[in-house]
Amino acid sequence: MDHYFTKQTNFYGNTHPHELIEQYGSPLYVYNESILRQRCKEMANFIPYPNYIANYSTKANANLELLKIIREEGLHADAMSPGEIYVLLAAGFKPEEIFYICNNVSIEEMMYAVNLGITVSVDSLSQLETFGQHNPGGNVAVRINPGFGIGHHENVVTGGKKTKFGINDDCIEEIKSILKKYKLNLVGINQHIGSLFMEGEPYIQSVRTLLDIASKFEGLRFIDMGGGFGIPYKKQNDEKPLELESFGQQLAEILHDWSARYNPDIQFMSEPGRYVVAECGVLLGTVHAKKENGGIQYIGTDLGFNVLVRPVMYDAWHDIEIYPSNSKNENLDWETVTIVGNICESGDFIAYQRLLPPISIGDVIGVMDAGAYGYSMASNYNNRLRPAEVLIQEDGSHRLIRYRDTLEDLLRPFPSKK
Repeated sequence: MDHYFTKQTNFYGNTHPHELIEQYGSPLYVYNESILRQRCKEMANFIPYPNYIANYSTKANANLELLKIIREEGLHADAMSPGEIYVLLAAGFKPEEIFYICNNVSIEEMMYAVNLGITVSVDSLSQLETFGQHNPGGNVAVRINPGFGIGHHENVVTGGKKTKFGINDDCIEEIKSILKKYKLNLVGINQHIGSLFMEGEPYIQSVRTLLDIASKFEGLRFIDMGGGFGIPYKKQNDEKPLELESFGQQLAEILHDWSARYNPDIQFMSEPGRYVVAECGVLLGTVHAKKENGGIQYIGTDLGFNVLVRPVMYDAWHDIEIYPSNSKNENLDWETVTIVGNICESGDFIAYQRLLPPISIGDVIGVMDAGAYGYSMASNYNNRLRPAEVLIQEDGSHRLIRYRDTLEDLLRPFPSKK
């Protein structure tokens, strides 16, 4: 059971975690191209509707080589910053394939996108006013707060009363007033209610709400329904994946009905981020220490929260696989252990009180489903080096797709004294 996912998927292709660590260093992010392409296809074909497109949310993982694959599979992209726009363009995305969904940004950021021909979405009346002052007569989209949200943690709920995102649905007339004041063309509306839902009903409810709001505007070119598609992080406990076929069919019926009544040419979009990349990524690390303290068995690794912050930030669960450094007696009892990192913080943990096979110093640990919000949220805290990233290609071979930081990289941002 401890190796279930990577064995079932032949995740590591023609190699082994220990070989990858030896060649590229530890910790190490490893991605599987076949899984990535399959998840892209699932999202691209999610809704059987002729004018539907999936917009990959770049913030989940912005590795250049992964973005190239995602574009090859027909997905468009959402960006949250000029940096994401810059990298998307470098990966081959065209301006019309990028949607800039900004939050509390400067007019310079907005105009960076506008000048590239990229559609901008604003998420407050004041930002709509700012946009109109500097780009009168331009095209714009607005982000709507549908009045409710969902998520596995309060920090990822992006709809409802307790969130900074979106314009409330009772502000329609104010939106129209600003649009008229600056002769702006409202080309789209969008929403995002939260992250990691595993049942389709809340999403369907939000889409119905958004479509009701959309019917109050004329001339829309697209409606972005948002994302939050979950993946089964607890595969070892037999958690089932999101059932896409019936979910997508229900949405198709709703979209067909709305477009027939209001706008047969409108495009519908979704924002899958995590769903596309989470399961294609595994984070590998090395065990360096073991200790007992206060009745807790600690496994000390190089997997600090500078490398993967989700467990600390969101109390997120990731399945764990153990790759022993040598053969062990299979009859040894499993142990309940807490896996911690090397950061100088008491909250630095990867997995708390997990029942796992015996673990020894030198073993490699695999953290499953780490492709989303893993490297993209990594840092140099404690002046730790960010890991390399490696791609297991469809033929089973592997190649480096991001260099590991060097000590010299820590000094690179500082201006030299002349």
